[in-house]
Amino acid sequence: MTVTTGQSRTNQAPRSAVVVNPSKIDDIGELRRTVDDTLSAAGWPAPRWFETTADDPGLGQTRTAIESGVEVIFVCGGDGTVMSAVSALVGTEVSMAVLPAGTGNLLAANLGLSTDLAAGLAVALEGGLRHLDVGAFEGRHFAVMAGMGFDAHMLEATSDTAKASIGWPAYVLGAVKHLRDRPMRVTVSIDGGTPMRRRARSVLVANVGRLQGGVRLLGDAQPDDGILDIAILTPNTLRKWVRLGWGLLRRSDRVPSMEVFRGSRIEVISNRPQPRQLDGDLVETGDRLLVEVIPQSLWLCVPQPAEDPDLAADEAADELPTWSGVG
Repeated sequence: MTVTTGQSRTNQAPRSAVVVNPSKIDDIGELRRTVDDTLSAAGWPAPRWFETTADDPGLGQTRTAIESGVEVIFVCGGDGTVMSAVSALVGTEVSMAVLPAGTGNLLAANLGLSTDLAAGLAVALEGGLRHLDVGAFEGRHFAVMAGMGFDAHMLEATSDTAKASIGWPAYVLGAVKHLRDRPMRVTVSIDGGTPMRRRARSVLVANVGRLQGGVRLLGDAQPDDGILDIAILTPNTLRKWVRLGWGLLRRSDRVPSMEVFRGSRIEVISNRPQPRQLDGDLVETGDRLLVEVIPQSLWLCVPQPAEDPDLAADEAADELPTWSGVG
């Protein structure tokens, strides 16, 4: 399967904007000084600044930035901020640079980026770009994955306080609370094929394969192949949960209690309403998950070179890269 390799930005001093979630930043004044000074030192024009609000977590601000004629948008916030920005950027020629904040940051984890501000700025200044697929769901979009069932229950059970104090391991505590929940009865249809019926704990539709903590769920998932990967998780006992988790950690070719499929249009119908999530951010509870892929519709700033199918080399999950040259 062919994977699109990275490209470089032709304009070395593009106009830019910053869309930031102020609730995720301890000192927004210091953030502004660092970003402005770093871009100025690189010869970039001063960026425009937009703060998200509780009513608009980033969609409107990103659209306004695009309409102002910028070429690069720095998105600084958690998964919800990034997801909102993605929905505005889909199908445009404006590229997104991620400046991670918060504790989830699924897209940043799949990029192999640390939460260091200098690292995110360095990636944008390098000029590496990659055209990624995006998933569409009820007028919204995601770059990593959508899910229904256990994964969303886990997010729902993980408090912001726990995430702030211990980071991604807080999700493990949230997961433990729901290991014994009864499964949902789902019908899964892929590209109009024969519906499959399962007693599942979770159904995940992914563009890129890593979860919180760097766990690789779908090793073959590629972000620019025009296809989404589907994981149906069916463990019904604690023992089977342990076997599934161990299989993922070992990166086994076949993981117990997990089926994997691929497709461009996926419909999941549950026998009862379930929590749902996009890119690690909860959305409305519902009994249906209808997802379609929009091939190569998002320009993302990535490290150079950018040939790895998963955006981040395998070792990046354990050892994040170091950067220099940006203060």
